Amino acid sequence: MTTLALPIISTCSVDGCSYNHDHDCHAAAITVMHDSSACGTYYANGSKGGTDDVGHVGACQRADCVHNSMLECTAEGIEIGPATDTADCLTYAPR
Repeated sequence: MTTLALPIISTCSVDGCSYNHDHDCHAAAITVMHDSSACGTYYANGSKGGTDDVGHVGACQRADCVHNSMLECTAEGIEIGPATDTADCLTYAPR
């Protein structure tokens, strides 16, 4: 069985997200959504959560991205920040 190295979330500039600690994402893994590259893991409830480690991209549903291979992200790392939605994958690039 092959273990896939999940790309890290290099930076997150979404200050209101519960997983954002000093511009580092601490969700164990996020999902990038299919329709607008939104971070499907974005959650703002006023408290902080997540792991002690920097987050990774667990799944990418944006099949038209150059970094997407079989619904997995192949970028070395990604940036999350405001764009179309409050929290988007800023590394997204169309094929």
